[in-house]
Amino acid sequence: MDNPELERLIPVLEKIAENQTLQLARQQEALAMQREQLALLQKQSERADRIQERAEQLQAKSIEVVARARKALAIMLPVVVILIVYVSWLIFRLK
Repeated sequence: MDNPELERLIPVLEKIAENQTLQLARQQEALAMQREQLALLQKQSERADRIQERAEQLQAKSIEVVARARKALAIMLPVVVILIVYVSWLIFRLK
């Protein structure tokens, strides 16, 4: 190659090297942002898991409460009916 051709190629090659350096810096920034986003996503996932576990615990407790309420109703309803019948009998017997 002639000396003038080399002189024209050197700035082009330097510009290519600068652009490659710039591109590598941008890729590092992009990777850092992706790492931050991944960390945030992991935190959100862990939080969602904790919320889900808490919701499952609350649902289990509510199932227990409903079961107890049904048992209590099964016991109390006949007692209330018997008391109503007894009070009605007392009222009509006194007349």
